[in-house]
This record gives sequence, structure tokens and C-alpha cells, in this order.
Amino acid sequence: MSGFLRRLSARMRRGAPRPKCSVVVAAGGASTRMGRNKLLIELGGMPVLLHSLRVFDAVEAVEEIVVVTRQEDVQNVAELLQKYGITKASKVVAGGATRPESVHNGVMAADSDATFIAVHDGARPFVTEKLLLDALEAAMKHNAATAALPVVATIKRAENGLVQETISRDGLYEIQTPQVFQADLLKAALTKALEENLAVTDDCMAVEALGCPVCITPGSRENIKLTTQDDLPLAQAIAATRGDARCESDTGTTYTA
Repeated sequence: MSGFLRRLSARMRRGAPRPKCSVVVAAGGASTRMGRNKLLIELGGMPVLLHSLRVFDAVEAVEEIVVVTRQEDVQNVAELLQKYGITKASKVVAGGATRPESVHNGVMAADSDATFIAVHDGARPFVTEKLLLDALEAAMKHNAATAALPVVATIKRAENGLVQETISRDGLYEIQTPQVFQADLLKAALTKALEENLAVTDDCMAVEALGCPVCITPGSRENIKLTTQDDLPLAQAIAATRGDARCESDTGTTYTA
């Protein structure tokens, strides 16, 4: 049992209610830079999307999983969930024209009794239970939390191809998912973002717009997001180090249920 689950058990023994956590997996992007649906590319013997779903399905603290995908992929994804036995996946819902719309659809489809909602990019196949539980524990204290890594590269600001300044890396973070929020807070933040057409690139930005601070929890260098074809060899290498005997599969394969 993880340290978080031990603390959660102790909390419940003191009479506190068990928090109900739903996970919304965002898998509705157009995969324009990949050139094909990256969530269905075979990685380590199964579609990319299934890697994170299997992790969440095994986490005791997760009550349900909601998958948000493109309208044309809803049936295909539903069949994949059945094929791979993802028992906590309660719903597959169609996304919207933008990521905030898609996540909003998923969040609103989650169980109304959920006290916390985690949002994860389906294109990050190497999420772990620890990444989720660290963010969930922080969200229980601070209402909002995200996995993140300190920036290690040298960052410069440029205009018209000319460097204007070198920006200090102190306090800069590369934000990942999962991101975990108190459920009502996330619903209010996403609703406001859509109503005001806010340009948000992740769900933390929507929460920040309400004036709520977001807690940083440790991310992972392996928790990569697949964006272009160049990311696939690294993904296969990570799959290999995790001991998947089928990790040598053809990265050109796209799975069809």
C-alpha cells in the first residue's frame, strides 16, 4: 500500500469520508502534427491510449474513468475498453472543437458524487500510480495540483529571429498531467473559460483564472507526451525499459478494434 493510501485509510478511520476521484482522459485531439490518430498507434503491443487507462483502472483511489474522444472514434474506443477489460471506464463521450470544450464535456459527464477530478492527456502513456496519487493528495490540501518538472533547458526570448533576453530558469516548470482538482472548482473554472473564450492551454490555467493557486507535485521525465513521429522511438525505448516483451512492435501500426 502506498504512503498516500495509508494516510487515506488513517483519515477514514478518524471518520473523514473517502474522497471519490474520477479521471477524465482527454483523447479527442486531431493529432495533426502526428499525421494520424496517435492514441491508436500500437505501442508495446497495444494502443497508446490503453497504457494510461490500464494504470488508472488499477488505482484503488480511482472510482471511475471517463474517456473523451472524437465523435468518429467513440465506438472504436468503447470496443477497446471492452477488449482490454477497463472496468472503471464508465463513459466514452465525444469531445468538442477545442481542448477546453472536450475536457468540459468529460468533466460534466463524470459522476456527480465525485469530490475530485483528475484530467490526463491520453497521449501520455507512461503515467504512474504515484504521479496520480501525489497530485490527488496535494489537491486534497490545496484544491488544485499538477505534476510538473523544473525547466532544465536554457530559455531565451526572441523577436524576429533575434535573441532579446535569456530568461532565468528559477521557478520555471514544464507542466504535465495528471492534474487534479476539487470537482466543483474545475467545473466552475472550465465553464468560465468557455463562456469568456479564455485562451487556456491546460486546465490549471482555467483554475488560475479564478484566482486559485495550483500546487506543483513531482513529474517524471518518462511521462512524455506523444506529439510528432519523432517522439515514437523514445516511447518505444521507455516501453522497453518497463519490460514489455512486445515493445518492438511496428510504430507505423494503427490499431482498429
